[in-house]
Amino acid sequence: MPRYLLVLLFLSITPSWAADVRELTWSEMIPPDAPVQETSDAPIHDLSKLADILSAESAPAATQQSPAAPVVPSLDGQLVKLPGYIVPLDVTDDGKVTEFLLVPYFGACIHVPPPPSNQIVLVKFPKGVELDALYEPFWIQGPLKAENSSSELADAGYLMDADDVYAYQQPAE
Repeated sequence: MPRYLLVLLFLSITPSWAADVRELTWSEMIPPDAPVQETSDAPIHDLSKLADILSAESAPAATQQSPAAPVVPSLDGQLVKLPGYIVPLDVTDDGKVTEFLLVPYFGACIHVPPPPSNQIVLVKFPKGVELDALYEPFWIQGPLKAENSSSELADAGYLMDADDVYAYQQPAE
């Protein structure tokens, strides 16, 4: 087979592979027929609102709103990327977070009521995320599992062994 045909074959395969990652929104993780649940805050990615949220840090820990909220079974096994905030569960000696809850708004699971379980992803990421950057939103990427789990902070409706975790970039307007 001529070399140029091999190059064309490789180039035609690569884009379809890269397109397999689905950009997921938090609302897509709630079944359409699920009961309406109140959330304490909308997801924020605007860090200018951070001071208002940090003022809640002195309040006592809050109870989760809906620890057994229904999930979307069809999301199970899909390769997704999802933006959110990290709530650390396991930190290494060198300060990297290797297990965490991903939540749609800053402060969830600490002193504001944790969101329903279908709005929380328990993430394992052995490479770890630097602990000093946790006030910023992140993307997580990997295969999503529609499976319940519990931690000391909240119940999660989804699990992920993340392939990648990286800083969220707000879309250009």
